[in-house]
Amino acid sequence: MNRLPLFAFALMLGAAPAVPAIARESTVDYAVGAQYDSTHVYVAPEDFDRCVQSLVATFGGTTSKKGAFQVTPTPSKTWSQLVLTPAGSFSVFGFTTPVPYPFGVERNGYLVTDIDAAVDAAVKSGAARLIATFPDPIGRDAVVQWPGGVNMQLYWHTTKPSYPALATIPENRVYLTTDSADTFVKSWTRFAHAKVIADDKAAPGVEIGQPGTTYRRIRLTSGYGLMTVRVSNGQLPWPYGRDVTGYEVADLAATLAKAQAAGVETLVPAHAEADRQSAVVRFPGGYIAEIHATLAH
Repeated sequence: MNRLPLFAFALMLGAAPAVPAIARESTVDYAVGAQYDSTHVYVAPEDFDRCVQSLVATFGGTTSKKGAFQVTPTPSKTWSQLVLTPAGSFSVFGFTTPVPYPFGVERNGYLVTDIDAAVDAAVKSGAARLIATFPDPIGRDAVVQWPGGVNMQLYWHTTKPSYPALATIPENRVYLTTDSADTFVKSWTRFAHAKVIADDKAAPGVEIGQPGTTYRRIRLTSGYGLMTVRVSNGQLPWPYGRDVTGYEVADLAATLAKAQAAGVETLVPAHAEADRQSAVVRFPGGYIAEIHATLAH
């Protein structure tokens, strides 16, 4: 049975804020582009097809051919399919065997130009390997954990893939407390050559389900895409904290209508936030995501 990486297999078939300053000369930028990054969606096999169909119905786009693969270095089997949409990519997995550790805990996969150098740079920047780099027929992969318990896959292809740029860039939504937020931002900024584009220490708490309060919201951008770090007391009402990715669309109401018609459940109705209209939804199989449209200014 062939071993394929969690994202790469489908490509065969896609004002100065108050954050600690970091010297970047010790690392290289290994990012390839946000169109090669995907959110990892794990669902039960019986929900697999409905999940994939609902993602396409909501965001548009195309899919790779569905197949059964071994995507881990130890024995396992999963249904796997890549969903490429204008708002971001999804790697959908429906394991028919138990999921070997540490797979299933990584939020997304990032394509890098050099896997060994990128993993070394991540470790030097404060990450820890959850699994050592392992080979597959078309590349190599690793899973790392950043301060605060933020887990990601890094992967590399022997032959560089080619995808068009996205219409909108997905937002990696990271929920942390003050114990680890600055350490995470420092580590990620050094590794990703990220820029902090906003650091609001009194963002409206309605954005994390805590109306009448404030919290700290840090927004970053890098070659891996967008990221928002939400720093709070961690006392989050469900489903906040389960939404690992946010997707920007042109018309939120129209997108939610398409989602509902495809069996997607609205968990947090559309509401105004500082610079967007936002909603939180759950796709068939349990995948929870934020969807938003930017407000005109």
